[in-house]
Amino acid sequence: QKLAALGSELTMELFGQTNALFAGLQLPLPEGLRVTRDCAYGPDARHRLDIFAPPEAVAGAPVLVFVPGGGFVRGDKRTPDSPYYDNIGGFAARHGLIGVTMNYRLAPDHPWPAGTDDMASAVDWLRANIAAYGGDPERIYLMGTSAGAVHVGSYVAHRAARIAGAIMVSGGYDMTTIDHNPMHLAYYGQDRSVDAKASCTDGLIASAVPLLFTVSEFDPAQFQTQAAELGAAWAAAKAVFPRMLWLRGHNHQSSTVSIGSRVDSLGPHLLDFIADTAPQGD
Repeated sequence: QKLAALGSELTMELFGQTNALFAGLQLPLPEGLRVTRDCAYGPDARHRLDIFAPPEAVAGAPVLVFVPGGGFVRGDKRTPDSPYYDNIGGFAARHGLIGVTMNYRLAPDHPWPAGTDDMASAVDWLRANIAAYGGDPERIYLMGTSAGAVHVGSYVAHRAARIAGAIMVSGGYDMTTIDHNPMHLAYYGQDRSVDAKASCTDGLIASAVPLLFTVSEFDPAQFQTQAAELGAAWAAAKAVFPRMLWLRGHNHQSSTVSIGSRVDSLGPHLLDFIADTAPQGD
């Protein structure tokens, strides 16, 4: 009811109140959690990621990589004096995974396809290094929300994605039909031909990477429409519906800040997706 009362318009009030609502519901990070901060996966100051490993040593664990949103122009893997997004790294480690939270370069200084390039660089670094932290380089799952979901989708659609699966939370897929607001223009620019090149729908449908999509009940209209258009295109191409969750009672922010809380409704689905896509025999 509190989330419904905030509406769906993406205002600082909505983000702030949603964050505050779930901060008090977060479970403590696992005792003895092993956290390595600010690993450099590239040359830019924003090319940094944090790694969360369970207290006990593991080997060959799946790796859950969280890519935050921020409208292409802001966003960070960690906010001081808040549980976000350590909550997702802690959630992963609590369930025997290796958690990773990452930053990427921002618009307007770094326009398209900088985000796609950064996903590729992060995956390359993790494949080369994550075994030292207990992770399986063959079982890396990228999970992005909002603009982070766009970057994840773009990596899967436009690159030879070397990952075990991808999760797109409240994402955008067709850059020709999505809202061309100032943040979109800061990343993609004014040339509409870029929108067609950057669109992900066809590439996602063609990809062999296992995919999970979500849309929230109180997402803004453009994200509702993007999910519906993706579902229609997927069904037309494959005669089935994509694996997509409709998150009852959630808004654009709450689906991720609730992960690891006492009322986490998305986290169990993430674990199911990872288990369902495990190699046979695991």
